[in-house]
Amino acid sequence: MKHFKLLITLFVFTIAVSCGQQKKYITYKVKKGETMRIIAKKLDIATKDLLRLNPDVGRRPKPDTEIFIPSKNATKLLHKKNNSKDLVVKETIQKDTIKQLDDLDDLNEDFILHTVRKGDTFYSLTRYYNVLKSDLLALNPALSEGLKLGAILKIKERVEGEKIDVIYKDTITDNAVLKVALLLPFRATVFDTVSSQDIFKNRALPNIVTDFYLGAELAIDSLRYQGIQIDFSVFDTEDRNTKINDIITDNSLEDKDVIIGSIYSDETIKLANSVKAPLVFPIFSKAQTSFRSSRIVKTSPDKNLYKEKLLSYISKEYKNENIIIVGDSTTASITEITQIANILKQHDSIKEVHQIVPHYGYIAQERFLEMMKPDSTQVTNWVIIATNNDVIASDAINSLISFPDPPKPEKPKNGEEPEEPQEKINYKVKLFGFDKYDYVAYNKLAQLGFVYVTDSYVDESSLAARVFNNQYLRKNKALPSYYATRGFDVTYDVIMRLASGKDLYDTFKDGVSYRVESKFDFSKRLFGISQNRGLFLLEFQPDLSLKRIE
Repeated sequence: MKHFKLLITLFVFTIAVSCGQQKKYITYKVKKGETMRIIAKKLDIATKDLLRLNPDVGRRPKPDTEIFIPSKNATKLLHKKNNSKDLVVKETIQKDTIKQLDDLDDLNEDFILHTVRKGDTFYSLTRYYNVLKSDLLALNPALSEGLKLGAILKIKERVEGEKIDVIYKDTITDNAVLKVALLLPFRATVFDTVSSQDIFKNRALPNIVTDFYLGAELAIDSLRYQGIQIDFSVFDTEDRNTKINDIITDNSLEDKDVIIGSIYSDETIKLANSVKAPLVFPIFSKAQTSFRSSRIVKTSPDKNLYKEKLLSYISKEYKNENIIIVGDSTTASITEITQIANILKQHDSIKEVHQIVPHYGYIAQERFLEMMKPDSTQVTNWVIIATNNDVIASDAINSLISFPDPPKPEKPKNGEEPEEPQEKINYKVKLFGFDKYDYVAYNKLAQLGFVYVTDSYVDESSLAARVFNNQYLRKNKALPSYYATRGFDVTYDVIMRLASGKDLYDTFKDGVSYRVESKFDFSKRLFGISQNRGLFLLEFQPDLSLKRIE
């Protein structure tokens, strides 16, 4: 009798699965302790795909919640344990529901999709996916009524090979309590008897330190307003390597959840050898390449990543353009432009890359013209500025803007036919660089459609930027500088990630975050440091505005 019951059970289950195989999706009852991530792993699919199928279900559904799963993956659940009783084919599922899911799969092949979650705004979506609000409205007319939780949006058409990073979702655990230390060289004892005007006059460091602190303080205010309890301790490290040893020795940092600072690389290395908490290096330093401790988190990308970002873009966009690299006469520069040329020539279609350096400290325009292809060939000349020499870079840019007029025909002699005037030869030129050239007039850069790499970008018209600027102005009676915004972004991002209840390093796997001006795309090497790879590619437009292209 037991065997008979077992056969009947197996027979019923076989019918259920067979019916499910005729349908693209079946439902599954969530068991106690299961999360969407666990179920997705068992099904061998991405968690985001399972969430997309179930936009009204959170990451931690209650037991017995029925969710949609792909029928072709259902047997993977059975291989883990005998879960046959949890797999049900719901004959009551409306046909149009199944059709919607099938249509969604087809749609996903053509478009990048996004399921609206709590906290999403038009600004966060346009900033993350690098699209215009008008484009979103055109693809999703229902957005004219606003964003609705659970709605599936078409973001933009898929491009073959395009990679869209996972966006980090800010979450705050109940009763989040964090102890945060900020270490900056205020040098209070040195400046105690100096007037404020003299402190900041012609001194870069006091301005950087003060602005960073004011931005960090505003981040703390904002995070506390959102319910995070923060014990915020500020330490004056005074002159370089004078106070840092005392701070380490008296164990003031022993109980901290995170330490932001120092801004000096050698002090940061000392701290890394003495503390247990994550150590956030808040600004860029050339010396940060020497960091080795796994406790250190570099928030500014190394300069080699700027080159990697731009060359990757050029290789991806290349369509038979004529490439010229500009360097200077130093041995280091000549080596650099040769390396760049070799990297580009690894692209299957790039066969030739021209290199040009000054003769006697100057690059004559005639030498450029010998390498460039005229407009009549329908080929654009891509010129990469790969020198830190401002004079050479500026001269090269000037040579690329105005091209010489052809010589005037000579006056005909008696009885001779007058010469036909020669047409002026024009050239299509696009300029690329690894940094922004503030010493060059913006109208010249706009004329050349200049593309460059940067670690900061903000849409000043955005709500987030306006709110931050207004709050900073109201509190400090001045608009925020780069370092003030940097102080806000670094402090806000690190504390918000810790407020999730996770280990800081674990949150780096959960996606890319965008703050007021910064992009944080952290990666952690095995047993090594964590570094931010978040960079933007910006392009000058004819009206002098900047467009983010990556």
